[in-house]
Parts: sequence; C-alpha cells; structure tokens
Amino acid sequence: MALVAASASTGSVRNDAPYGPTPSGLITYTSDGRVMAIICHSDRKPLASGDRISASVDERAEAFATSFSYAGRYSLGDDKITHRVEIASVQNWVNTDLVRLVRLEGNRLTLTTPPISVAGEIRTTELVWERVK
Repeated sequence: MALVAASASTGSVRNDAPYGPTPSGLITYTSDGRVMAIICHSDRKPLASGDRISASVDERAEAFATSFSYAGRYSLGDDKITHRVEIASVQNWVNTDLVRLVRLEGNRLTLTTPPISVAGEIRTTELVWERVK
C-alpha cells in the first residue's frame, strides 16, 4: 500500500502536513503475519557524496530525521492493529508494539496512532494508505 495522506493533531491544532506536503511511503502486510513500513518526508535532499557513511554529520542527521522504517509481525483485533517491531531504523522501537486504530474503506486503510510524544509534544497521527496494483 502507498501513503496517500498524513495528518497530525496536537491538542486542538491540526497539521495536515506532518511529513511535508508530499510525503511518500509503503506498507506491506503479508498473509503469514508480517509487516514492513517505510515513510519519507517530502522534499528530502540527496547526500552530496551519495555515500551514507562519508556524508557530513549534518547530512546524515537530516536523512535520519526525515525517514523511518520498521518490520516485524502484526496482529489484528477489533478496531486495532498491533505491529510487533523486530527491526527498525529507530533502535528503540525494536521489541515494542506499535498499536494503531485501523479503518478499512474500499482500497484505503487508515491507521491512527494513540497520543504519543513527538518532538516534545503529544500528538496523534493519521496515515491513509491505498492499495497499489
């Protein structure tokens, strides 16, 4: 599935572009219970050297701050889906559960986080994914 929309709410303030105006992402669920996800902010800059190891510290920090990915197992129950993270770009997520409210309408899947801390603010994020043919 491809990311088609993202929004976030902090208290009563809604941000319709938490990852920039045109973020990209893919999420895959397999029939044997595996999930893989990657999200990239819009307008990411390429590394000057093209080499993630020799790039400057600032370039690497920017690259890390504007994308994330993880993979693991998933389980579905009622209106929630739980992603049990086994590998991730953010090591702190490994061996944790990412629980999302889930809504399926036609070819669109909407995942909503519970209120979580992001950049020091409590935020709820909603991601809309659409099936890729």
